[in-house]
Amino acid sequence: MEPDACSVPVVDADRVAAVRRALPSDDTVQDLAQIFGLLADPGRLRMMAALLEGGEMCVCDLAAATGQSMSGASHALRLLRMRRVVKVRRSGRMAYYQLADSHVRMLLDLAITHARHTEGEPNDG
Repeated sequence: MEPDACSVPVVDADRVAAVRRALPSDDTVQDLAQIFGLLADPGRLRMMAALLEGGEMCVCDLAAATGQSMSGASHALRLLRMRRVVKVRRSGRMAYYQLADSHVRMLLDLAITHARHTEGEPNDG
């Protein structure tokens, strides 16, 4: 038997039932998977970290801050906007981007804090 394997299909049926009721819907899980997929790209994460630090910024400033081309930054922002991770405000011909809401800011801030906290720690894998 595998070290992490159970010898029975369910040990705590009440807990399993409660967890199943509390799990997000299939649609929500699909949305989350798409959002986390977007966040798996270092360039887009850099873009979001710049917005976390700098607040509202235009595309050219974001490109300069993150070391991306204008077209690369625009493409990343378009993808993030489609998943409601960032929002845009237009002023004349200029477009200014910011993180969509406090949930996105909190998620990113916690992820960065976690990554910094665990740097150098041994992996249990």
